[in-house]
Amino acid sequence: MIWWLVLNLVLAVAAGGLAAMAWRRTSHRGADEIGEQAPGDVLALRREVAALQAEGHRALRHLSVVRYDAFPDVGGHQSWSVALLDDSGDGVVLTSIHGRSGGRSYAKAVGSWFSEQPLSPEEERSIALARPAPN
Repeated sequence: MIWWLVLNLVLAVAAGGLAAMAWRRTSHRGADEIGEQAPGDVLALRREVAALQAEGHRALRHLSVVRYDAFPDVGGHQSWSVALLDDSGDGVVLTSIHGRSGGRSYAKAVGSWFSEQPLSPEEERSIALARPAPN
């Protein structure tokens, strides 16, 4: 039984030594050196991740909803404006105006955080709220 414990202890020490050698061998390398030696499938994955990151900037990731009463005789904040924008501030503002006798919907294009079409104060506010704070 003692020989079994001694054998396990020797194997554990040997494994620890091998792990330390492997860590020393790779820890002093720069990222470029490791990247040059990476297999083709790893390089392909890196290219795919870079493409997905670039594509993510065009995703409609910034949004804000502003609810309000469009008319003084209609309560409950049933009207709303929502801004759906990408990282460059390109996208759309959607607005739904609720009144007693019906409703209207509007869509206005937004480019670089501004619209060429006139915006209501609520639409401007939804764009401002969707815009990320500067770093």
